[in-house]
Amino acid sequence: MPIKSTKEMVAAANAELEVIPAETAIEMLGAEDVVFVDIRDVRERWRDGAVPGAWHVPRGMLEFWIDPTSPYAKEEFQSGKKFVLYCAGGMRSALAAKVAQDMGLSPVAHIETGFGGWKKAGGPVEEIKPKER
Repeated sequence: MPIKSTKEMVAAANAELEVIPAETAIEMLGAEDVVFVDIRDVRERWRDGAVPGAWHVPRGMLEFWIDPTSPYAKEEFQSGKKFVLYCAGGMRSALAAKVAQDMGLSPVAHIETGFGGWKKAGGPVEEIKPKER
């Protein structure tokens, strides 16, 4: 079987997901029933900032934080709120949102053009500073 490209995988994920344009996501900011989930690496957040109030969920921990039987489970994922995932450009978040949806998380969506699209559309940006050790 030939290896699937990431482009093919993202297209397949987007075909099964709610994909939100950045402008629509900006309008959702502040809604009590919406949680923005930033799956980018912490260094990307330090460098570029984040959606104000976004919950940072490292991509490598997403499945473990969603799974209520995992020792790493986070109660927020059991809240029934809408989870809007984003990365830098919309590819990692498409794959992550698809996994989250496959795990039964609902409702879940992702920002089509990621944080780059958010900034380009004029969305507010929160500065993220490294934590002191």
